[in-house]
This record gives sequence, C-alpha cells and structure tokens, in this order.
Amino acid sequence: MAYYDSAPSVPLLWNFSQVLGQQLPNEPLQNDDIITTIAFDKLGDHLAVGDRGGRVVIFGRDDRKKNVSSNRRDLEQRDFASQHPEFRYKTEFQSHEPEVKEHKVKQVIEMAPPLCSENMLLAESSFVPGLETKSAANGYRLEWIEKMPQNFLPPQDVDSEIGGMEDPFRAKRQKVYAYAHSFNINSISNNSDYETFVSADDLRINLWNLEVSDQCFNIIDMKPSNMEDLTEVITSAEFHPLHCNLLAYSSSQGLIRLSDLRHSAICDHASRIFQHGESYGSKSFFTEITSSISDIKFLNDGQHLISRNYMNMKLWDMRKESSPVAIFKIHEHLRPKLPELYNNDCIFDKFECCFSGDGLHFATGSYSNILRIFSPGSGREEGIKLEIRGNFNRKAIRQPKSRARRSSLSNIMPRGIYHHAHVYSESSSIDSLCNLSSKLLQVAWHPTCNLVACAVESSLVLYYA
Repeated sequence: MAYYDSAPSVPLLWNFSQVLGQQLPNEPLQNDDIITTIAFDKLGDHLAVGDRGGRVVIFGRDDRKKNVSSNRRDLEQRDFASQHPEFRYKTEFQSHEPEVKEHKVKQVIEMAPPLCSENMLLAESSFVPGLETKSAANGYRLEWIEKMPQNFLPPQDVDSEIGGMEDPFRAKRQKVYAYAHSFNINSISNNSDYETFVSADDLRINLWNLEVSDQCFNIIDMKPSNMEDLTEVITSAEFHPLHCNLLAYSSSQGLIRLSDLRHSAICDHASRIFQHGESYGSKSFFTEITSSISDIKFLNDGQHLISRNYMNMKLWDMRKESSPVAIFKIHEHLRPKLPELYNNDCIFDKFECCFSGDGLHFATGSYSNILRIFSPGSGREEGIKLEIRGNFNRKAIRQPKSRARRSSLSNIMPRGIYHHAHVYSESSSIDSLCNLSSKLLQVAWHPTCNLVACAVESSLVLYYA
C-alpha cells in the first residue's frame, strides 16, 4: 500500500455519482433534517448518516445489476470500465429524542470487527447545558427480519423498523453508555483491540469497555480546579489504527497530543506534542480561535495524521513533531474578513477532513458548498475544487411539534435537480464570491475506492474518480 511520502500522487478526475435524500426545490428545509455526521464502515458496504433530530439513517451498497446485457462485448466493456459503488436506503432508527434542541447525532462509528455485514453502531449525542440529563451514547445492532407485508404492524417493543423494503432490517438498541459526561461529547473512537472505545467531551476523555455500559475510566482530565483558569478544551480524540495503547487528541490551542495508555492510568502528560511553528509566533484574538483543531484522523499506515483547523488542513508525520509535512490552505483568502466572520459566528464552524484508502489524497469542505481535494506531489498546490450546484437557497424553519417526522434520506434524488460538479484546478473568482451560508462541514472517503460523500444540508452528495 502506497502512502504520501512513498509515491507521487496523480490528480483524480472526479465525476458525479448520486444524491441521497429528498430535497425538492420548493420544499422548506427542516432544521432537524440537517446532516451532522457521515461515516462508512470498514468494508465500505454501508454508509451511516446522522442528523440534528437524533436520527441515524443506514444506506447499503446497491449491487443490483441494472439493464445487464447478455452480449459478450457489452459484458467485456462493463468489466473494463471502472465500477464505483452506489448506495440505497436500508433502514433508520431514532438514536436520541428530537424534542430537545441541539440533541443531535454528532458521530457514528462501527463498533465491531468486520466479520459480518451488520455490526454494532455507536451513535453519539450532544449534551445540552441547563438540563440534568448528561450525555449518552447509544449502541445499536442491525438485525435482518423476514419479509413482511406492508400492512403488517410491528410490535411496540421494536425500537425502530422499516417494512416494505426488499431487505427489511430493524435496529435494536443493545446498550446505553450514559452518565459519564457533563459537557458536550465531541468525538468517539473505536480501539483496534475491538474491546474498548473512548468518548471525549470538552474537558475529559473516558475509556469504555463495549460489554460494560455502566462503568468507564477517566484517562484524561483537563478540568482546572477553578473554571476561571480554563484556557484550553479538547476538540477531538482518535485511537491509533494499529497500536491499541496510543491515543491522539487535539485541543483549542492547536495542539495534538499523543498519549500512551501504558504509562499511567491517568494520561496527564503526553508522550508527544505536535505543534506547528506558526503557533509560537505573534497571536491575536482571532488567530487563537482559528488555530483550534476541529478534526484529526490517523491514516491507515499509522505513521501519518491529518488535522483540520479553520484556516488549513495539515498532514503530520508521527516521527516529526515540530511541523507538518504538508499544509493545505483552505481559507487563507478569508483572513482579512476574520472580524466579520467573528461577528456572524462563522469563525466557529467546524470542518471535518478525510483521506483516501491509499493515503495519497485528502479532502475537506469549505464555504459555497466547495469540496477541496488535495494530492501532494501532483504539482497542484491549490488542489481541486468541486462546486456542488443545486437548489440550496431555502430558509430553514422551525419544525412544528405536530409535524409527523419522515425520512429525508429515504429516496435517491433525481439527478436533474443537481448539476455535475464544476472543477477548479486553480484559484478562481469563486473565492471572492464565497457564500458563507452554504458550508460543507461533513465529508467521508470510501475505504477501498475513490468515492467521497459530502453532506449538503439534508442531502448526501457522492462523487467518484
């Protein structure tokens, strides 16, 4: 397997694949339907989507053959052409109740080794200050059920069930990992031993055993004795993909700490601290905000890590702590507008990042529904920009309490409403026409092929190369 520093990258040619989700031109956007997280499983056969309403929707790989010809010439051409996976709706479940504001699903991950196609899914909620209920994470397992007639009424004890589908599934809640966080849960990460996982909030990181839901171990605690002395919070946490004893977590000060769980029960002192040299330079009120890291991810080789803050995406070599090996500039053109971005709260937007399975390409989102894809060594410093054009000029409205909630991602949207992506290989006027109200925050890369999924409001847009 090739990685960044072992082979030059070749820019990919991207094409539109499909859109998942109902989004009609004249339909108002419901706040609960906005996507907050997306993730592929390790095999790439399933795609999970979470929204602000606390709902998790599962899409399965669509291997149905459409209009397959028996002609040998057609079959040879079909085999020669590169095939990319497509997905269709499979099932959904309600992970958290939607009546509480901001009780949204923030992350979904696969929690069991990929020995079978349906594995436990952990969906993370967000704590709401002012309520007595603490943050919780719910574990669900998808179970196959026999085909039932559409007029069949499921029993009341079934948590969530979809009938009338070709392969009906239901989600059965297995465990609730609760009462361990008093602040917002910002990330969860599965360990490579497939026995434990961590959940992180602004000040603490807890270690859980999958089989024990009523007890956890606090391994990192950054809460000061006096909250007035608080200067730094945890923003993301990620287990090493190969070594179960290594845990990386980022902070609002732009630091990435690598801790070894073998050293002590409480990991107060990091084994390594990754910090860019620019962080030591002159600081201002705005640079301290923009340096906050919103997302970190280990590459599959375990030797590299990518991070994303408001301005840039950085590629780190785990053997080099002083500076990243590559910096991908995302929002440098917005630096003169930082005061304006602060006034409208856009400076606090949290953008995610992702990477290809071979570790040669990296992607993240930006404003104006722009997907930025970088290939180090390709000679294109600006990377590739994919602009998603569609009908996004809709105003969000509050959802009435009496409104019956339905799946906004149950159908594949007709291609006619979305245009193919426009590719920009160099700086263009699109930077000066930045639309701050349209932002691409969530992105995910398929683990085995060049397929990228990005969340645009309540729709999921997929591109392949």
